[in-house]
Amino acid sequence: MEQSRNKFELVGQRERPLSARSVMASLLLGRRSARAGGGDLVRWCGLFGIAPGTARVALHRMTGAGELERDDHGEYLLVGPLARRQREQQSSLSAQLSVWDGTWRMAIAVGDARPARVRADVRTALKRARLAEWREGVWIRPANVPDLVEDPRCSWLDARPDADPVALADDLFAPRAWREVADDLLTQLHGATDIMRTDRELAIADAFLAGAAALRHIRVDPLLPAALLPDPWPGTALRDAYRHYQQEFNARARDWFRAGTS
Repeated sequence: MEQSRNKFELVGQRERPLSARSVMASLLLGRRSARAGGGDLVRWCGLFGIAPGTARVALHRMTGAGELERDDHGEYLLVGPLARRQREQQSSLSAQLSVWDGTWRMAIAVGDARPARVRADVRTALKRARLAEWREGVWIRPANVPDLVEDPRCSWLDARPDADPVALADDLFAPRAWREVADDLLTQLHGATDIMRTDRELAIADAFLAGAAALRHIRVDPLLPAALLPDPWPGTALRDAYRHYQQEFNARARDWFRAGTS
């Protein structure tokens, strides 16, 4: 059977337009509370050249699409798919891995005919669980994630492929590509954190973009066992750098928002 070309995707590296939705969603995704006032969100969009009217329309559309919800205090909070993404990001920042014994976890998605929408939803769920498609309808990853979310629409089993595990991981998860991007993001995060300590406002927009890119990339870390990773591996270093960045950014952002209300 021919091997699938649908490898584990580095989703965090797709270029995304700087829309009002992406700016507001990224700000909320980076906040533990996942909420902010509408006025603050509109002001924040202004840092990126987005007009107030455009930001308000985006707020309305995101609320109508079930991505945001307005509470009794007039603040907007993440709900639906964006809330799930934030939970996944927080889980990625504190990922706990188990000792790997060489076993791989396999999901079989081939079964009775399903509508295209359902098949697409299953594929998305398996990607979110950090599996890669090994053969058509057959998804796999090392069994080192203790809280792996196993989609009930698939059949699940343990396996030990005959293929060399390092070569298989390289082929399916492209860890060297992830490492290359992570190294660049590490440099950007360190630079952004240092600059924020001395230039509180001029650096905040660029720092925000650096942090959002790092958080997206952490979310798509394949979380492979150490035995399958190229050395050195920057996963822990990138998470630590993001935590330090986040502390500095949150302090600068609080100052920026307070200055706008004084």
